[in-house]
Amino acid sequence: MIGDQKRVIAIIPARSGSKGLPGKNIRLLCGKPLIDWTILTALKSRFIDELVVSTDSREIADIARRAGASVPFFRPLTLATDKTPTIDVIDHTLDYFRSKKTLMFDYVVLLEPTSPLREDDDIDNMLLRLHEKAGVFDAIVSLGEVSEHPSIMKRLSGEEIKPFCPELQITVRRQDNQPAFFPYGVAYIAKTKSLMAERTFYTKRCTYYNIKRYQNYEIDDIYDFLAVENVMRYQWNLQ
Repeated sequence: MIGDQKRVIAIIPARSGSKGLPGKNIRLLCGKPLIDWTILTALKSRFIDELVVSTDSREIADIARRAGASVPFFRPLTLATDKTPTIDVIDHTLDYFRSKKTLMFDYVVLLEPTSPLREDDDIDNMLLRLHEKAGVFDAIVSLGEVSEHPSIMKRLSGEEIKPFCPELQITVRRQDNQPAFFPYGVAYIAKTKSLMAERTFYTKRCTYYNIKRYQNYEIDDIYDFLAVENVMRYQWNLQ
């Protein structure tokens, strides 16, 4: 628990289907299934009361349990498609604990297994920041500064190339651009009431947590996977 007896649930969504990289959630990354890296970091949190993997796969469930996570149910197939909103998966998980365990949580932490580059204290630092600023903010999202600035992005119009964001000024030097950030999935955290009311982690009162440059990766395909694997080996001295 955090602060004045606030209960925290962390949810790791890990369905079996993946078009970009089949089987990615359990693909071996530096000797461990990808999902293990997220579970092992979450287990180091001082504030997470319940660590749950939501999956439709028995294989993923077995691996997650061996790593130390709880898998108290299997996600229905209707909530395991590539079009299923994450908020529906969270709602399903919270409903299970309300109805089956009579447990309610004050904070929800979403941890995507495709973002394994977390530092041991990232989750707790985010929880503490949100809890300390609870009178001002209802959610916190991890952000990494991007080098591919929106002002230089292009879109295709027939056979022509046009600015993707024509309203943004194109600068000569990259360092002259206003910093731009991407929400890499180190963690998304929100007050449960606000999350359920607004159906998004980007609540009206949302703050941020800056991550380091090496954490600016998410695994969607084999090239992301290879990049993350080499970043981990370099940054964490892994084989």
